[in-house]
Amino acid sequence: MSLTRLTTGKYITGSTYTVVRPVLPPMRVGTSIRPFSSSSLKHIRLFLPSTETENIRKTPPAWPHPIYTDEQLKQIGISHRETRNFGDKVALSAIRTLRWGFDLVSGYRHDDAVAAHAKDPAMAKQKYSMTEEKYLIRNIFLESIAGVPGMVGGMLRHLRSLRRMRRDNGWIETLLEESYNERMHLLTFLQMAEPGFFLHLCVLGAQGVFFNAFLMAYLVNPRICHRFVGYLEEEAIITYTREISDIDAGKLPKWEKMQAPNIAVQYWNMPEGYRSVKDLLLYIRADEAKHREVNHTFANLNWKEDPNPYVSQYKDEGKPRPSKAMDGKRQNGWERQDVI
Repeated sequence: MSLTRLTTGKYITGSTYTVVRPVLPPMRVGTSIRPFSSSSLKHIRLFLPSTETENIRKTPPAWPHPIYTDEQLKQIGISHRETRNFGDKVALSAIRTLRWGFDLVSGYRHDDAVAAHAKDPAMAKQKYSMTEEKYLIRNIFLESIAGVPGMVGGMLRHLRSLRRMRRDNGWIETLLEESYNERMHLLTFLQMAEPGFFLHLCVLGAQGVFFNAFLMAYLVNPRICHRFVGYLEEEAIITYTREISDIDAGKLPKWEKMQAPNIAVQYWNMPEGYRSVKDLLLYIRADEAKHREVNHTFANLNWKEDPNPYVSQYKDEGKPRPSKAMDGKRQNGWERQDVI
């Protein structure tokens, strides 16, 4: 097949000229009107490959991920911290409002689907069923937003430490590590599907609005913001638990035998035999559970003076204390009197 074409013409003076023009292949027009196209679920396309250089062989993560055991992954469950004061109610109301709005826009109706399934399973499946592609759209969008709070909190605390010329007592590192972890979730999902222009546009708008809103809120009341993130992580755990349940129920057949992307295998140190998409969701859900615990704990502390209990060394090492490990002792956060 020829990739060029000769085109002749004449100048005004009468002399002729010849132009060699490339022949472009015809554009592929998809039949779906979805603003999001997923890559092959059998052969994952490397959407964001690592940069190849002449001398660097590998760039490991700045924060190596702790090792999770199979028992720790499976003990994670849905949990909710009850509101105890006005600030908690504000945070929970904000999360429920955002969740309702996003579910409305994205067409995610889990409760309606359950109710409809009891009456007419066929209609419920046709109207409310979630596919692998729909879950990927939801996961990519949510993880692109979930990486914002930790970065905003770490940035503001960093600037405060510089401005006041005082130590931060360990909060900055944990908050930045949290945002880094959420970004790794996003990069993993991007190996499984490629976002379209419309989703890019939605993320751009949502990030701009949410970043500025969260920044202003954190300047006013960091404690409410950490409670907000704690409740946000509770919702994330619900979503990933439903995805795992749908895989077990056979509702997501493309994911049943699909292997996790290599970036996930390396980041979470996933052992042989535990590298399926279901295993990947178990790891991500465990991360969200840890973020839930950490942020609920931070919301219980004096953000101006208290040290970060997750990086502190205690005098009495015999008592249970917060740690980076996935122990599941206080899923809804540690109270201040227990750690300070």
